Amino acid sequence: MKPSIELYKLIKSLTKSEKRFFKLSSALQSGDKNYVKIFDFIDAQKEYDEEALKEAFRNETFIRHLSSEKNHLYKLILKSLRSYYSEESSSSILKQEIKNIEILYNKALYRECEKFIVRAKKIAQDTEKFYYWNEIISWEKKLKEEGVQEGIDDEGLATLIKEEEEVIDKLRNLAEYQVIYSKINHIFRSGGFIRSEKEEQEVAEIANYHLIKGKNTAISTRASSMCYYIKGLCAATNRNFSDSYLFFNKTREILDKNPIVKTDLSTRYVQTITHLLRCYIDGKQFDQAKQLIHELRGLSGTKGFNTINTEIRILSNAYLMELLLLQRQGKFQESVELIPKIDDFIAEYEEVLSKEQCILFIYYKSVSYFAIGEYKKTLTFINEVLNDNEQNIRQDIYSFARIFNLVLHFELGNYDFTEYVIKSVNRYLSKHGRDYATETLLIRNIRKLSKNILPEEQQQIFRNLQEELSEAFKDHHEQVILEYFNLTAWVESKLNKRSYTEEVVRLLKTD
Repeated sequence: MKPSIELYKLIKSLTKSEKRFFKLSSALQSGDKNYVKIFDFIDAQKEYDEEALKEAFRNETFIRHLSSEKNHLYKLILKSLRSYYSEESSSSILKQEIKNIEILYNKALYRECEKFIVRAKKIAQDTEKFYYWNEIISWEKKLKEEGVQEGIDDEGLATLIKEEEEVIDKLRNLAEYQVIYSKINHIFRSGGFIRSEKEEQEVAEIANYHLIKGKNTAISTRASSMCYYIKGLCAATNRNFSDSYLFFNKTREILDKNPIVKTDLSTRYVQTITHLLRCYIDGKQFDQAKQLIHELRGLSGTKGFNTINTEIRILSNAYLMELLLLQRQGKFQESVELIPKIDDFIAEYEEVLSKEQCILFIYYKSVSYFAIGEYKKTLTFINEVLNDNEQNIRQDIYSFARIFNLVLHFELGNYDFTEYVIKSVNRYLSKHGRDYATETLLIRNIRKLSKNILPEEQQQIFRNLQEELSEAFKDHHEQVILEYFNLTAWVESKLNKRSYTEEVVRLLKTD
């Protein structure tokens, strides 16, 4: 059986400060610290090798029950991390404060207990932690009840009950927004843009839901930011980047005006900035996009944005958007020169990068290499995408990678292989309910091109394809392929006998 690597991954995820804190915490403990020996040995490994660990400590008694020692170490690291971040996370602080309230109440130290309640409630109010806020009110009511029993003034109990009702309403309101968000986020993360009439209807239902379409339906900062974020996602899935910009910009404004909530919702803030970047890039506002990438990177390490998870999200999104920005500008050589930095980043954080991020990096790299004519390297990346099909995320990438693959094999002159690829693409599209006319047009014409290899015949096919695409692109939804590969530029490059890069730049100037 292959040894478990969970402990190795946890240790490797620790920052220098987290490791230092763990060591200091361990130094305060008495008795044998075999777990520290295991920690140091694993920390020094480039990849996990349990046999090497056993060999290094073969004369130690603890190695006989290594499994339990590893489990003990894992729990100690988590305990250390909880302690390390206990003063940073509002949730952690509130949990501790509520525990303190409970202890003081059970000891009948009501005056001291009240002081903790006042302090904890202020934190819950400022951060809009309605669940904890409601629990704190429950303790406050208990104190009021104790006050009545002791003959202490119970004035304000009615006000407290009213406050409790308002908090519960806000909690329910936020919970309903979270359910709606889960629905639109699933559509966006699974397919990127709307792929079918069914999805179009689903997005329309979300956009027209009374909490989304109505005015003043969000009754807290958290709910309000989520409402506009949902609106932004609905617009983005429809490729309505002007509305998407308005809604995501509103989300950012709400969070910027409420810095305490903003840092508590750091992931949403980072994603909001990323969506705004996409709006700038698609709107060809390249200077604004470049500035916003700089602002996004500037969040790294700041208060509320300094966890490993958030920092990785910031860096990965910044690299992805920078790569996309360079491609949209036709600066493909620069995008290729950026790839080694991206590869170093991926190598360092490969274990914690999401599948979605990895797939996007691979696909974007393939587009860059295609543009500079390195087709064999492009094929390597495309095959990596196609051979790693995750059914639940970014089916748009997997789908358009297949279309891109057809173009690539034509460029490589693999005409005999084309028919096999076409059948594979058709099976996939049929299975996943894709109904873009553009895909059908390209498949049909690539089949013709693979059979008519004389230059004059190919030129006529490309002219026909140009006309058909021009007609198809009158439908806004058909243009979605251009988000993944500039098919227009590729066709024009064949007709005008220019490079793909030259056509991307030329078309950019004529828009």
